[in-house]
Amino acid sequence: MKYLEEFQNPELARGLLEDIRAQVTRPWALMEVCGGQTHTIIRHGIDQLLPEGLELIHGPGCPVCVTPLEMIDRALEIASRPGVVFCSFGDMLRVPGSDRDLFRVRGEGGDVRVVYSPLDALRIARENPDKEVVFFGIGFETTAPPNAMAVYQAQKQRVRNFSMLVSHVRVPPAIEAIMESPDCRVQAFLAAGHVCSVMGTEEYPVLADRYRVPIVVTGFEPLDILEGIRRTVRQLERGEHRVENAYPRAVRPEGNPAARDMLEDVFEVTDRAWRGIGVIPRSGWRLSERYRDHDAEYRFDVRGITTREPAQCRSGEVLQGLIKPNQCEAFGTTCTPRTPLGATMVSSEGACAAYYLYRRLGTPAVPLEASPVA
Repeated sequence: MKYLEEFQNPELARGLLEDIRAQVTRPWALMEVCGGQTHTIIRHGIDQLLPEGLELIHGPGCPVCVTPLEMIDRALEIASRPGVVFCSFGDMLRVPGSDRDLFRVRGEGGDVRVVYSPLDALRIARENPDKEVVFFGIGFETTAPPNAMAVYQAQKQRVRNFSMLVSHVRVPPAIEAIMESPDCRVQAFLAAGHVCSVMGTEEYPVLADRYRVPIVVTGFEPLDILEGIRRTVRQLERGEHRVENAYPRAVRPEGNPAARDMLEDVFEVTDRAWRGIGVIPRSGWRLSERYRDHDAEYRFDVRGITTREPAQCRSGEVLQGLIKPNQCEAFGTTCTPRTPLGATMVSSEGACAAYYLYRRLGTPAVPLEASPVA
């Protein structure tokens, strides 16, 4: 398949691996930000092919995984109300709330529907003017533009029975929070290429300078990952800390100006809670005052719903890169895809799901201690 197989060429992969091995002279710890990158790494065993001491730490870049428990509970409350059609992408339906999930709400009679676009939810609202139609808008900078477009179109078309439950998050503040953590071991980042295809790269040089870490924009196929690692290791070994774009076929420095204009019009930056991590200042978006009539949190008055994470789920430590999924006592025993304790076991981009799917069930050996940031 064009544009996929050419980025899975084994001969080219061997060449990149040989180059990486030739460069590494000491232990390093790199974080891949996106859950899609994590799945590629685990599926193809890339982390097991790297030289000893070169560790990949899985980051918090799974949109379903970082949606806080209290937001799931707000979704459950709204979806349970009569006269509501609650629309969501399919992977949110099995994410556990405090006592149930959206599948359970549907089984109890709630009108919960899987859609493939926020514009599908807008269409349902137009076709059902006697219903309140709510779309669950989650995710990073990649999913925010189409959600913003749906709200923009709802207001433009005066579809007053359409609203959105917004839980959008932003990557750069998360990188800042990771680097400020006293437990941080990360020495470099493989930035998420699809996020940068929207937002560009201008937010990253200040982070690279402040924390003296290389940040390499990286794609999602095996050769993309290896090239991102190769460039990152090269910087680390040279004592450099720059932003590099290893995904030029999709990412331009300015990103997508039309998408950014839409985001700026519909959303405003806000503090946002991340599941298992806590509140990160200015790390999210909410609907701006101009579009507040379409904000489901206000329309259904669910802002007062707050919850606490279950103690037995260590997904927060997984999302911060403090442990690998199979270092959690519940992994593969009390927590499986059929009986998930947290979203990281449910989501198609979750690190726990990747480890379970590709049979990384055993407890890993203790990695070599990485060197402190120069």
